[in-house]
Amino acid sequence: MLHKNLHSLKILEQKRQALRKRATPAEKFLWKHLKTRQVENMKFRRQHSVRFFILDFYCIKYNLCIELDGAYHFFPQQQEYDCLRTEYLESKFITVLRYENKYVFDNLESVLKDIKDHKATYNYKAL
Repeated sequence: MLHKNLHSLKILEQKRQALRKRATPAEKFLWKHLKTRQVENMKFRRQHSVRFFILDFYCIKYNLCIELDGAYHFFPQQQEYDCLRTEYLESKFITVLRYENKYVFDNLESVLKDIKDHKATYNYKAL
């Protein structure tokens, strides 16, 4: 289980707030479908931090992170960073679902199905 002191560090509070205000169109679009427990009654947070990583969306109860990737995620250096970041999160038992921004717009139902499938297969006892 994650230690509370890894979540939403005070030092990152202003950065998280700024990222919420500058949300990408894809983040705004997906947030409309995630907020207020619209998907399987799952509570998501926007721009939630785990250690020094700020996650686009995070559901604490199901240890689920959703990351939306813009064009800069296709650069090799960013892909390497994303891989290391995912490895760290997975070491803390957080599942990372990653989608290209365009995919969210074109395949919203598939994204929402993936989220529902994660909840359905989530194993509480593994933690």
